[in-house]
Amino acid sequence: MAARTRHPDAARRRGRTCTSELSGSETERRSSLSEHPRGEEAGALGGRGGLWALGSRCPHAGAPLCQGVLKGDRLRCPWHGACFNIKTGDIEEYPTLDCLPSFQVTVEDGKVFITARRKDLESSRWLKDMSKRCGLNQTTALLLGGGPASLVCAETLRQEGFTGRIIMVTKERHVPYNRTRLSKDMGVRAESIYLRPPEFFTAHDIEVWTEKEAVSIDTKGQKAQFKDGSSQRYDQLLIATGSRPKLLKCPGADLRNVRFLQTVEDANQILELATGKRLVIVGASFIGMEVASFLSHKARTISVVEKEAVPFQKALGPQVGQVAMKMLQGQGVKFYMKSQVSELRGEDGKVTEAILDSGKQLPADVVVVGIGVSPASEFLKGSPIALDARGAVLVDLLMKTNVPSIFAAGDVVAFPVALLGGERTSIYHWQVAQAHGHVAALNMLQKQSPLHTVPFFWTVLLGMSIRYAGSGKGFTETVVKGSLEEQKFVIFYIKDGYVTAAASLKCDPIVAMVAEALYAGKVISKEEAEGSWTAWLELSQPESTAAERGS
Repeated sequence: MAARTRHPDAARRRGRTCTSELSGSETERRSSLSEHPRGEEAGALGGRGGLWALGSRCPHAGAPLCQGVLKGDRLRCPWHGACFNIKTGDIEEYPTLDCLPSFQVTVEDGKVFITARRKDLESSRWLKDMSKRCGLNQTTALLLGGGPASLVCAETLRQEGFTGRIIMVTKERHVPYNRTRLSKDMGVRAESIYLRPPEFFTAHDIEVWTEKEAVSIDTKGQKAQFKDGSSQRYDQLLIATGSRPKLLKCPGADLRNVRFLQTVEDANQILELATGKRLVIVGASFIGMEVASFLSHKARTISVVEKEAVPFQKALGPQVGQVAMKMLQGQGVKFYMKSQVSELRGEDGKVTEAILDSGKQLPADVVVVGIGVSPASEFLKGSPIALDARGAVLVDLLMKTNVPSIFAAGDVVAFPVALLGGERTSIYHWQVAQAHGHVAALNMLQKQSPLHTVPFFWTVLLGMSIRYAGSGKGFTETVVKGSLEEQKFVIFYIKDGYVTAAASLKCDPIVAMVAEALYAGKVISKEEAEGSWTAWLELSQPESTAAERGS
């Protein structure tokens, strides 16, 4: 559906605002979302009880929201699962950091008009009002970690009116940045992926202490001790220190050019070292596969070594793993499955080859290790803070630990997962960490707000995104719709006869629809998943829907 100006020559102006008419009747508008013409970032959307206008592009990555999923007052992005309230534009689910702008809507003679300031039409993002620090408030919120959980916690505290001191502590030299980009664009500059520019933190009175690492917590004295010998008192503490790469345990693992990918500097250095060289990647995890994808036309040779039968076997299952492996094999990447590196050999202290447990010798100028992660919680050992056997901090749905005034969030925690019957586990997703940080902030402020989220993540191989929603841990069977051979499919993960997760390739917005159904508490049986596409669409999308047909 198109839009046209109210007068033939130009949009009516009210000061710095303009009003545009959207074609189509009011009735049509109550069941669709379409984009404003001329590239302006506005769209009209109808839900139960009225008409609203808001930004038409997801502020996270620019996805067209006219292809998203609308349920009640929630609009979900088709690409990465961010959700917005259609009445206010407020964030209801991450990974976006910004809200959608909303605009005035009027209906005259059955015609719909949107009134907005010109500058608001130039962007599809809006930041909620944030409070300032007040010197009379001596309360300190100390946030350990410089990732998405700490950032969202800090922003939520300010958005919810907290006027005390906020200190974010990171061992990196940068303000928080988009770590998900590191394996997808290894030459990226840190400044280009900052989640917020440094001046943002200054403007909102959020202190960021860089190159600083906690070594212990005095829970009785409510004080954190740091590696440089300093300490900091806190009233509320967030532990969001993330995870650390698991080390390769074999002779030669300490040779030069054996690298891990954790920071932007790591990504840049691996790219430099691997370009035109022989690369061995240990582990066909998300990191390993994305590194292989990005370097497939840059390295001289790439060999991937994995102990499982296919990539992603535990996370996405053998069917998706086979598809991903074939994609990269088509680019010359060689896979050595059901294999492990038993030794790394080198000359003059620098790696030259990897020896597999089969005896196979792989020439290697660079080795990238991606065999999983462990919670970065070493500094908590010996403290009263409860950890599980892996070292993950145990939290409840309020993100509280067993120690008063101490919260934890992100990769470092094990939390109750509703889709697993409340089993506590760790989920290493960017969006989950953000949700944790948001909930932790609300409960620091005594809002008693429990976590309610559906895990959502994506991986990018050769420019194509595999999307995933839910928690398929322990799945016993799958239902595949579409064609694995044609690399266009949806796969449902089944446990005890019901869908607990779904993944897709080139089938947007199906995974977003599954996420919204699971969020709403819909129990999806295996039989329903096996039904026709039409039946599934009707199951997932209620009568209020963001029209896939668009404008």
